Amino acid sequence: MNFKVRSSPLACRLLSRRNYSSAFSESPYTPFHPYSFHIGASFAPKPPVRFKGEKPKVPFPSDGIIGSWRNKMLSRPKAVQTKECGEDFYFHVNMKNKSGVSLGVADGITGWLESGVDPALFSQALMFHAHRYSRSAWAGEPEVDPTLDYAEREEVEGWELTPYECMDLAYGGVLREKLVEAGSSTACIITLNSANGLLRAANLGDSGFSIIRDGSILYSQPVQTHFFNCPKQLTKLPPPSGKRFTRACVDSPREAETYKTQLCNGDIVVAYTDGLTDNVFPHEMVEICSPDPDAGESDDAQVQSMADRLVIYARECMAVKSRVSPFERQAAREGMFFPGGKPDDVTVVVALVRETEAS
Repeated sequence: MNFKVRSSPLACRLLSRRNYSSAFSESPYTPFHPYSFHIGASFAPKPPVRFKGEKPKVPFPSDGIIGSWRNKMLSRPKAVQTKECGEDFYFHVNMKNKSGVSLGVADGITGWLESGVDPALFSQALMFHAHRYSRSAWAGEPEVDPTLDYAEREEVEGWELTPYECMDLAYGGVLREKLVEAGSSTACIITLNSANGLLRAANLGDSGFSIIRDGSILYSQPVQTHFFNCPKQLTKLPPPSGKRFTRACVDSPREAETYKTQLCNGDIVVAYTDGLTDNVFPHEMVEICSPDPDAGESDDAQVQSMADRLVIYARECMAVKSRVSPFERQAAREGMFFPGGKPDDVTVVVALVRETEAS
């Protein structure tokens, strides 16, 4: 199967909306944003396991654009003393003019190791391109200075990016990456709009997110699977080489589930790979993410602590075979016996919503 640079109607439409070149393209107009989002992120890899056919891994070069970005994301201060995400990866970034925040997680499919492919390259490249497209786009309708005349407004409008569009464009970026020979991953991408508090999401596979409000789960993203323990996934097949990849699942962003809702002050949004949800029950997630008003910590410190505690607890649960896990219960429903926790990479991004009134 040959991969060509895609020229989808979506990509053409978005790129045409980006190509403004005017003295007005960087307007100093800064409207009031009533919503702010405090972000925490944490991650840890699973214990190393060698697979038959696994080749020595060749990461993105540290002096390359993806490699240097990857290293920056991995150097984020956190309490969990790990320097790698395993086959997971994540991103978060302020969108254009601080119109909102875009964030996401991706879980590289481990089975590619048996074919000599490093799954981490796909998930890292996917999150890099999602970050790249998000930082130059608006979270919602472009914010235009009302004092400008019509012609000037046309020049500064820019382009709005939905999570689905972001996923589609990022996937196209991975297909064009020469250093990503093949691979696949789940994807969960979320935007948070600082003008109106709107959350929008696109999810493919068994990564996902939950919204916690007033000490209970308001919403959890349902998983998408082909069958038990085989999630839907964005895939890049290798060029023809005599090998057949009959076990590869090939899904597209068109199959992603989308969701949107209005957020409120104090809401907590948790995006995660299945290393969390296979080991931690929803009520435990809520308890771990309960803010402590007496802690005397800033919102930034509290939300980072939530992310760290979730990852630490998930890793503890993975190692216990005497405790019934969500994965064990799910396996039992499929007629399988899998006692205790499921060792896996775990990555979490947590957002705390704050709403302020104009002075």
